Amino acid sequence: MKSLISHVFALMVGICISNAQSDCSQYYPLEEGATFEYTSYGKKDKVETVANYEIVEVTNSGATTKAIMDITMKDHKGKEIYNTEYRFSCTENKVMIDYESLIPASMLEGYKDMEMEISGTDIELPNNLSVGQELEDANVAVKISMGGMNMNMSVDQINRKVEKQESVTTPAGTFDCMVITNDTKSKMMMANQTFSSRLWLAEGVGMVKQETFNKNGKLMGSTVLTAYSR
Repeated sequence: MKSLISHVFALMVGICISNAQSDCSQYYPLEEGATFEYTSYGKKDKVETVANYEIVEVTNSGATTKAIMDITMKDHKGKEIYNTEYRFSCTENKVMIDYESLIPASMLEGYKDMEMEISGTDIELPNNLSVGQELEDANVAVKISMGGMNMNMSVDQINRKVEKQESVTTPAGTFDCMVITNDTKSKMMMANQTFSSRLWLAEGVGMVKQETFNKNGKLMGSTVLTAYSR
């Protein structure tokens, strides 16, 4: 559960998008029915998962745009790992992702008969990015009570910063991107994990590529945009 939440938490920061028909940034255009396919590769550049995202609902209320995105992730053999949806909004020149939405519903199904508390801060992305800009930290924490015992888990994303601007090519095309770096720390019982990420964001598309590194700076894996339609 911890590794999946950590993965989803890191990935959602990049894939959050906002309405092109509102005053939201050109970095996060949103259109109902738009689809995105992301392929994740492991250490040996072998396909591990393929995730498909679809914007299924967009609503506007005054200066705020809200959206729901459906997510289906499959392993390298095509077997579905999970299906869920998450919510985000765009208002006051920034995009906000609902932190509770980062916990896939299928993962929570196994804990439905237990007491669960989810807390955290919504992930924030400004609508305008510039090199050297520092971004707000984000976190999500889960407390599960079962038979008088408590299981606590947390994921923190810190040191978020716009590093540079550069061009990157994936199977979906070549894109001019802003590069965002951050560190992610996850804790569950006695197990702790720390890794860093580098994220490429393109105008009109959103996340194009993401790389994750272990605490020694060695590449752990990557995720790239392999197809999209709007």
